[in-house]
Amino acid sequence: MNIAIDGPAGAGKSTIARLAAKELDFIYVDTGAMYRAIALYLLDSHIDLEDEKAIKDSLPAVNINILYTGGVQHVFLNLQDVSAEIRSEKVGNAASKTSKLQCVRDKLLSLQREIAAKNDVIMDGRDIGTNILPNAELKIYLTASSDVRAKRRYDELKLSGEWPDYEKIKKDIEARDYADMNREIAPLKQAEDAVLIDSSEMSISEVVDTIVDLAKERR
Repeated sequence: MNIAIDGPAGAGKSTIARLAAKELDFIYVDTGAMYRAIALYLLDSHIDLEDEKAIKDSLPAVNINILYTGGVQHVFLNLQDVSAEIRSEKVGNAASKTSKLQCVRDKLLSLQREIAAKNDVIMDGRDIGTNILPNAELKIYLTASSDVRAKRRYDELKLSGEWPDYEKIKKDIEARDYADMNREIAPLKQAEDAVLIDSSEMSISEVVDTIVDLAKERR
């Protein structure tokens, strides 16, 4: 069984998908982490994120592997575990730019579909239900207001010892929303058969329970 969860940045997709996968004994596939891994490579290699040819030419040197330990996904970039490094704001913003490129999407599409074909998975991203897994048995569009999403990210960064700027975080989230929804290739949008869940006034456990219940119904 495949479950697709789409939605804007900061909606809690990764956290929700990870917990729901554990409840259902599914594999959680964080596609955003894959795009972040490529973005990290480009940043570390000092490749211009506006130069599509340079990015395309660099991709053959990028090797991404997904391994699972105790049901937890680990992302390896050229044999190095980068699961922590890819979570920075800088990498996230770079991934938002580069993930719209067809060459980057083609690099990861076969890997994502191969994992889904062989396992019960929950996969989250921007275009899972509309493009990556169009035949998923359950599709969710998870969203929340930009204020709520910015506050969640702000609190997350504070807990990690950083001194974030709330207004900058909110501005970045809104800019990422616009970019994701207006890109030419596989833009962020709700699939026609997706269930809309607005988590602005919901707890994490409430959202997880809703998805788990829907999955059991579809199964």
